[in-house]
Amino acid sequence: QTSLSIWGWGSLGLVLFLVTFGPFAIFYFAFYILCFVGGGFVVTLLFGKSNSEKYLEQCEHSFLPCTSVGIPKCVEEMKREARPIKIDRRLTGANIIDEPLQQVIQFSLRDYVQYWYYTLSDDESFLLEIRQALQYALVQFSARSKETDWQPYFTTRLVDDFGTHLRVFRKAQQRIAEKGDQMKDQAEELVDTFFEVEVEMEKEVCRDLVCTSPKDEEGFLRDLCEVLLYILLPPGDFQNKIMRYFVREILSRGILLPLINQLSDPDYINQYVIWMIRDSNCNYEAFMNIIKLSDNIGELEAVKDKASEELQYLRSLDTAGDDINTIKNQINSLLYVIKVCDSRIQRLQSGKEIDTVKLAANFGKLCTVPLDHILVDNVALQFFMDYMQQTGGQAHLFFWMTVEGYRVTAQQQLEVLQSRQKDGKHQTNQTKGLLRAAAFGVYEQYLSEKASPRVNIDDNLVAKLAETLNHEDPTPEIFDDIQRKVYELMLRDERFYPSFKQNVLYVRMLAELDMLKDPSFRGSDDGEGESFNGSPTGSINLSLDDLSNVPSDETVQLHAYISDTGVCNDHGKTYALYAITVHRRNANSEEMWKTYRRYSDFHDFHMRITEQFENLANILKLPGKKTFNNMDREFLEKRKKDLNAYLQLLLNPEMMKASPALAHYVYDFLENKAYSKGKGDFARKMDTFVNPLRNSMRNVSNAVKSIPDSLAEGMTKMSDNMGKMSERLGQDIKQSFFKVPPLMQKTYSDPDHCRVAAPIDDNVDDNIPLRVMLLLMDEVFDLKERNQWLRRNIKNLLQQLIRATYGDTINRKIVDHVDWMTSPEQVADAVKRFRDAFWPNGILAETVPRRDKAIRMRTRVAGKTKLLEVMPDELKHIIGAETTRKGILRVFEMFQHSQLNKRMVYVFLERFLETLFPQNKFPELFHKLHSRSKQMQRYKQRLHSTQAPSLQKSLLVSHIRLLMHL
Repeated sequence: QTSLSIWGWGSLGLVLFLVTFGPFAIFYFAFYILCFVGGGFVVTLLFGKSNSEKYLEQCEHSFLPCTSVGIPKCVEEMKREARPIKIDRRLTGANIIDEPLQQVIQFSLRDYVQYWYYTLSDDESFLLEIRQALQYALVQFSARSKETDWQPYFTTRLVDDFGTHLRVFRKAQQRIAEKGDQMKDQAEELVDTFFEVEVEMEKEVCRDLVCTSPKDEEGFLRDLCEVLLYILLPPGDFQNKIMRYFVREILSRGILLPLINQLSDPDYINQYVIWMIRDSNCNYEAFMNIIKLSDNIGELEAVKDKASEELQYLRSLDTAGDDINTIKNQINSLLYVIKVCDSRIQRLQSGKEIDTVKLAANFGKLCTVPLDHILVDNVALQFFMDYMQQTGGQAHLFFWMTVEGYRVTAQQQLEVLQSRQKDGKHQTNQTKGLLRAAAFGVYEQYLSEKASPRVNIDDNLVAKLAETLNHEDPTPEIFDDIQRKVYELMLRDERFYPSFKQNVLYVRMLAELDMLKDPSFRGSDDGEGESFNGSPTGSINLSLDDLSNVPSDETVQLHAYISDTGVCNDHGKTYALYAITVHRRNANSEEMWKTYRRYSDFHDFHMRITEQFENLANILKLPGKKTFNNMDREFLEKRKKDLNAYLQLLLNPEMMKASPALAHYVYDFLENKAYSKGKGDFARKMDTFVNPLRNSMRNVSNAVKSIPDSLAEGMTKMSDNMGKMSERLGQDIKQSFFKVPPLMQKTYSDPDHCRVAAPIDDNVDDNIPLRVMLLLMDEVFDLKERNQWLRRNIKNLLQQLIRATYGDTINRKIVDHVDWMTSPEQVADAVKRFRDAFWPNGILAETVPRRDKAIRMRTRVAGKTKLLEVMPDELKHIIGAETTRKGILRVFEMFQHSQLNKRMVYVFLERFLETLFPQNKFPELFHKLHSRSKQMQRYKQRLHSTQAPSLQKSLLVSHIRLLMHL
């Protein structure tokens, strides 16, 4: 009803409107409304315009500048001629550094900016701003460098970071070895495993993305350069985004990225290693060892191809006369190299690697090392010590060594006592009391009923010793009878030395002593065995892999004489050379060859055999040295005659029968190869004053380093300070022997997941070179995995070597050397090398094409050969030949992966920036930049999954306790 009423009234109104005004009234009404609105709009516009003009006129002369004045001035300024640009060329305050730095800046702008900028504009103000920004950054960088103490960085942090990198690589290799044959791509697997170990060791950072992803690497360098620009540039310049981005790209992509790529290139590192030791001549024996130990098929194929190429060239030569023998010898050598490469490639491709230790242990034709030699040799003793601990006989060995230390120490103290009595100083009772306390300490620890473990020996001898200790003054020989019985027990008891010779540890000991070689190993199987210098007819130092090829021993007759002598000149050094003709006969064949030796080789050989066979010292007499006129023809003939007499006496059958082990040394000396000296020049010079003390100190050194910690501390102090006040020595002995700790065990103090930066030893950190050398030897040769006795022995040897070489001023000399390294002259030289490398002759260097794979592989072989050749023989005598070889090859292998090299370069760069800007919290910045690491994320997930159950358990326990409390 309501809707009908509305419609009704509306219709009525409309009808009335049309009747009153007519049908056109609606159009007139709309027109009137439109005119009203338009008129109002026009009036408002006119009124607003007039009011606005009046307001602007009022404000024109108050605070608004005239807009028409700035544009003409700007146009006038642009029409003016450009003023000459003045550049302040001072950067570091040293002209020798500023000049090459200015050239680097100029070359960078020319090659990275100007070549495209001039196509857009001729105005150089932008280039000037970039140059001034770079110079300002360099000035700030120089100022920071001058305020920084670089000595801790070079002597501590740099070495720690390298040691940590090597430790991570070693742990990664161990994990790969545990996986065995489950890997498909060993190189890729090694890189992944390396970064897994890194994140476990670093805990908070992993650099896998930066090192493996080029895109992430560029992003990291951009971010790092932007942070550096923020620190070094003034705020106004940094806010200029265009200039900042240009400088950032120049630094990151133009300078840092190419430099890092070059430093991390394995081929570049190999070439640099060869260049560093370029003065060392390649040794044939080392070269063959590298081929036999190589597990890279690419290396073997590259060497084989090169040998085949040289073989074809030699066979194509048309020669006559004496050159025929030379070429024939070279052909034999190449054929042998090809054969070794083929056999090694076949073994690697088949995947049938021989368990060489078991093979050698069952071989039955190993050298015999007497027990008395084992007890005085550092390398051999550690293996015998490990075996005695396995069999439960360590108490006998430690007792024998402790008595050796006691005897030497007691003799020294009594000699000091006698000298003091002559000087009128009386301390007899005190010294004897201290020796009695020391003797009682040995008795209580090894022979008494309370000793654990106890040395099982004749009770009558023990009772006699106890009686002597209670009623007589102790003498150095008081334990001799029991020590002799213990020695005979270790020598004859089947549990000890006889079984040790059949154990795998004995084979490893021979490998470390470099005694797994067979002097009768000859040439190839096809009968081509002509001898020549460095040919395969020479003695080949057999690795464990070659034991399956060693023939059985036969009765051999050896004759040798010096057939000729001459004078050689090598790099300005003149020396005499003796040609030795050697005849070798056995039941089936006869061979003859020539080898060449210097007098120094004879001298080193004589020192070696007289040390091993003391009875020869009274029989063999080597002709003496002559300082002046030692190149005269008459003198050389006389020495030739004397050396011939020496050789004939040495090769006498009766002499060889009396010392069967001597034949090994004689064969090695007369082999047709470069002689490997047992002692270096430095060691030979040191012998002039070390030899009188060596025999007496060798036993005490072995004993002191192998007995328990607190006992060793007192014994070491007593032997080192034997010329000082006896009361201090006595106090050390008393403290040592009355605190009887358990027997020394193997150390497992090396955590698998920790950095190297932890302190090595309480009294090592103060000695910079000792700390560096001990840290590197620990990581390179994996000494911490072996017994602590060897490590202590090496530490003491390094201390004596450093003290004998440099005295107490070594730290000061190292600090001076660091100052020299950071001096303006050295910095300028480094900048010049950088300039010449990137812009040779002022022209941007072109990208060096990647060398052929075969060339790179041969460079790897040459680098490994050089490294093995340059290693001193003294190092092999200290830690063993096999350990030395494995350690050197491990370091070389570490540098053959570009991703791992990049990781090391970035670590050095990060530590450098942290040292240079200590107040800018760079460690936190690097943690954030590396936070996107996939390895880091996986590590956190594993950590969370392992911690979640324990967290839930702890929460459950807390809830239960709360409920019980309620």
